[in-house]
Amino acid sequence: MPVLRVRDAVETDVALVAQLIRALAQYEKLEADCVIRETDLAAHLFGTRPYAEALIGEIDGEPQGYALYFHTYSTFAGRPGLWLEDLFVRPDARGGGLGRALLAEVARRAVERGCARLEWSVLDWNAPAIRFYEAIGAAQKPEWIINRLTGEALRQLAAGAA
Repeated sequence: MPVLRVRDAVETDVALVAQLIRALAQYEKLEADCVIRETDLAAHLFGTRPYAEALIGEIDGEPQGYALYFHTYSTFAGRPGLWLEDLFVRPDARGGGLGRALLAEVARRAVERGCARLEWSVLDWNAPAIRFYEAIGAAQKPEWIINRLTGEALRQLAAGAA
C-alpha cells in the first residue's frame, strides 16, 4: 500500500511548487495565464510578509501534488476563513487519496485556527473535481459570481483612488 504524506512546503520547495502550479495551469488549459516567477513565489510564501501557505503531498516519498491557501475574513461570521487557491495532484497519481489528504490537512488547519469556513472555486467543466468536492460534502454557491480586475482595468481603478 502506498504511503501518503502531507507536509509544509519549505523554501527549498519553491521550484517544485512552481512546477506543480504550471502543471495545474496546463491541466486547466490556462497556461497563457501562468506567468509565475519563482522569486515572487519565494517572497510570497517565505518572505517577511507571507501572503500564502503551501503543502506538499507525497506518495512513497515522491511529491505528487500540492495545496496553496491563505486567510480571508468573513464579516458576517466575524471570524477568519481559509481560501484554497490551488489543490492539485498529478493526473497519474489521482485516485489514491492524496487530494483528500491535502484537503483534509487544510481543513484541519482551518478548524485549529478557529476559521468559520474553507472556500475555493472550481472550473465549471471540471466534472471529476466537482464530483470529488460533492462527495466530501462541499456545497456549491451558484448565486455568487466571481469578479476580477487585472492589468489595465486594475491600474485605471487604482489611479482614481484619492
